[in-house]
Amino acid sequence: MTISTQVRELSEEARYAALSARFQPVFARIAEGALERESNHVLPFEPVAWLRDSGFTTIRVPAEHGGDPVSYEHLSRLLIELAAADSNVSHLLRSHFSFVETIALQPVEFRSRWFPRVLAGEIFGNAATERSGNALGTTQTKLREENGHWLLNGEKYYTTGSIFADWVVVMASTEGLEGRQYALVRVNDPQVTILDDWDGFGQPLTGTGTAIFADVVVDPQDIIQRKVTSTLEPAFFQLALLTVLVGIGHAALRDASTLVRERTRTFNTGSGSLFRDDPLIQERVGQIAAGVYAAQSIVLAAARDLDAAVDPSLGLDEEAAFLRAELGVQQAHVTVPGLVLAAANGLFDVTGASSTSLSKGLDRHWRNARTVATHNPVVFKARSVGDYHINGTIPTGLNSIGDAVPSTKTSQGSDS
Repeated sequence: MTISTQVRELSEEARYAALSARFQPVFARIAEGALERESNHVLPFEPVAWLRDSGFTTIRVPAEHGGDPVSYEHLSRLLIELAAADSNVSHLLRSHFSFVETIALQPVEFRSRWFPRVLAGEIFGNAATERSGNALGTTQTKLREENGHWLLNGEKYYTTGSIFADWVVVMASTEGLEGRQYALVRVNDPQVTILDDWDGFGQPLTGTGTAIFADVVVDPQDIIQRKVTSTLEPAFFQLALLTVLVGIGHAALRDASTLVRERTRTFNTGSGSLFRDDPLIQERVGQIAAGVYAAQSIVLAAARDLDAAVDPSLGLDEEAAFLRAELGVQQAHVTVPGLVLAAANGLFDVTGASSTSLSKGLDRHWRNARTVATHNPVVFKARSVGDYHINGTIPTGLNSIGDAVPSTKTSQGSDS
């Protein structure tokens, strides 16, 4: 009997409790080694394998393809719990879950080939972005047909999750064909090279490095046209990042509470009490907790907007569904990073200089949150949300990063 069958008559909260209990032992095991892995730069291959073996990577496969799917809200809650255990691991699976969403948008023949692979435990990484040189909306990674074969060539960066994956989803373009394509290639193909050379100061274990494709042969069935349409893909991709941020907030709150609970030293300028009994310290931890609670509430509200967008009983047309999802996520994106960064910074307000010891690794929460928050600048989302509320302009989902087109505006100097 499936999890969903067992809890069909339960409330939504009880359903989630049963779902969470299924994966809690795996999350706890992952949490045990998180600090050591990040301190010593040990890539989390084992945690990814534990999640795969538990069935975690299959939980959005549609029922008609043999899955037992959970809602966007329940997936988001699970990803938050996983990020609280290890934000790197939750983040690197963003590419996998996003491609599972993409599979669901393809023709039945494609779905019938790829969903069984997801159910078998195969994992997907991402190779969409290039360091520089590609104009916005284009890519320098190319597909070409030669002697009856399709060949993929190019170099990508920010290839989050690919080093842990079985397949990498590569964004490319083809001469004479409008738009961009996704090409699916095996990570262990001898013509594929994936490097662990991500040098960001946060999220160091996500495999967000370079991928090189040198005449990789691609099955034509595994090339799909990427369409910039009113689908939920962009909203889901950004929602996954927000769940990582909230998980980091929970980790910061957890460590702040532990530090206060266990601390015996104090300052003569304080009350003289143990930190755990000092009302000012209690208030500060309470503020951190409230901020994290607010961040999670906002993200889960956005997740429910995605669930509403695909709810057939609401009868939303394509544009209305897109707006419901995209606007919800964009509004969440404006508010959540600041709340989480405040929590990650605030944990240092409830202890002393000892908390800055590198051995404790408490700085990783701020570094990781700051890194995740840079993926999609808040200022652009705030402008988009404002434009919608003022002018009714439908928001645009993030679908491309590249070099800007030089401005054609001339300086506004006075005539002489």
